[in-house]
Amino acid sequence: MRLVARRALDLDLDLRVVVASDDERVLEAVAPLGVEGVLTSPDLRSGTERVAAVAALPQFAGSGIVLNVQGDEPFFPLEAALGAVERVRSGDPIGTAAAPLAQSDLMDPNRVKVVVDGTGRALRFSRVLPASGAWACQVEVLHHIGIYAYERRALERWVKLRPARQEIAEGLEQLRPLAHGIPIGVARLEIAAPCGVDTEEDLALAERYAETMSQRVG
Repeated sequence: MRLVARRALDLDLDLRVVVASDDERVLEAVAPLGVEGVLTSPDLRSGTERVAAVAALPQFAGSGIVLNVQGDEPFFPLEAALGAVERVRSGDPIGTAAAPLAQSDLMDPNRVKVVVDGTGRALRFSRVLPASGAWACQVEVLHHIGIYAYERRALERWVKLRPARQEIAEGLEQLRPLAHGIPIGVARLEIAAPCGVDTEEDLALAERYAETMSQRVG
């Protein structure tokens, strides 16, 4: 989370960076960076609910666009966050980002996929492609990056909606707004993005990647 907070500070945006967690140890870890920390309820069920709870606090009432960078995306490309925000600025109520998907990840349930229409809006998110490969013959399948930008009213509406059947089945919260007719614009990156940390294998890869990046900087 500390790495995520540091990268958020690097964004070329007029941001008020806040770290939200239900674990005080996370807030203690990011305190040296000088970012704000908010301790949230452990009863919140998703990252979006956590972000919405913070955005609803009086001290953040003036925020227009809210950007959610999840802690399991420590190496998120800055272009992904900028692109998600730009989708909202261009008229989408919610923005996110995606990158090219490696062929080897097509059937990996830990790599969330997204397909988009001709306007760059999401048609569907899923962990595993249908056996028929129906998506691939019609549209390009992309690797979804766990970053979201919300227009404030869309964020408030999202968390009030009833969970969708598809959302529960796949464990993907972003299926809820789609099921209720809220569009999600997708900023497309041209190069592959580092994967999030969802498994023990991902953690080992992330540690090696962080060590490599540290050596380059040094």
